Amino acid sequence: MKPLKRPVRRGLLVAHVAVSVSWLGLTVGLLALGITAFATGDPATVGAATRAMKIFGDWLVVPVALLALVSGLVLALGTPWGLARHRWVWTKFWLTLITTGLSVFSLRPGIDAAAVDKAVDINLVIAPSVATATYLFITAISILKPWGLTRRGRRLRFSASSAKSVDARSPRQTA
Repeated sequence: MKPLKRPVRRGLLVAHVAVSVSWLGLTVGLLALGITAFATGDPATVGAATRAMKIFGDWLVVPVALLALVSGLVLALGTPWGLARHRWVWTKFWLTLITTGLSVFSLRPGIDAAAVDKAVDINLVIAPSVATATYLFITAISILKPWGLTRRGRRLRFSASSAKSVDARSPRQTA
């Protein structure tokens, strides 16, 4: 993929951060609703909480998760960070891919079942708890950028530095 031009990269970065923060906030909202529905004995509160969770699940979870995944992938492929050059980017990608899959194939069906039954089990508290912890971890590694290069990243860096040193010694101008 061609490198993104600066204005496009910056706009996409803002969109990616906004969508990712929205996904974190959405999950915290689902967690609050799940705890409320699980902890209360009032059937009306359980019904209201599960209906609200269903609205979040039906209208927000999948689009927000997919937008976070796609915008992160485009940023990784269109910038020098790359997708598989740095361990933190590679880890973010896989965690985002896994949590997107779990949101689509596990969380949403669980919310749908709870809304139909008007009953919540502990899974609708555990799932948003794990998701929230995962998104906080992804946020932390996005800021801290730990661990360094992957094997592929070290190989690419070594080959680039070798090419530069040969070019620097060459009396002819290279393209």
